Amino acid sequence: MTDHTTEHEVADFDAFFAEHAEPRFGAVLRLYRREYVLPTSLPLLFTLQMERVKDSDNPDDIRRLLSSLFGPAALDEWAEHGMTDRQLGVVLVWAAANAREPGCLSMREAAELYDEREADREGDEGKAPRPTPATIRAGSGKQS
Repeated sequence: MTDHTTEHEVADFDAFFAEHAEPRFGAVLRLYRREYVLPTSLPLLFTLQMERVKDSDNPDDIRRLLSSLFGPAALDEWAEHGMTDRQLGVVLVWAAANAREPGCLSMREAAELYDEREADREGDEGKAPRPTPATIRAGSGKQS
């Protein structure tokens, strides 16, 4: 392998990102007596998984999406508390907005936005059913 560092200047993104580091933690939400601290920008994994999950009814897809923001056990914990698919959607809308800009969207506004999006989707054919706490628990391997 040729040593290109002597021939050309190296674009050092490690140094660049270190100089322009953003605060790592932002808005805090409390859910089922536990606090979650959101990052100040959405992790790449969350952004990539969001596209995959939007049409999926596989609990493992949703679990991977949530783990990048809330930790690997969040989905199972929330399902055990009886979270509904609407509640999950509202939390995701709120978290996605407030990770970017804390305080920019209230819980009520997140719920309204979620409901509007769901109403727009009702006419879509071929849409996979939304996961429910029962399908989430069934997919997790845990017994009720």
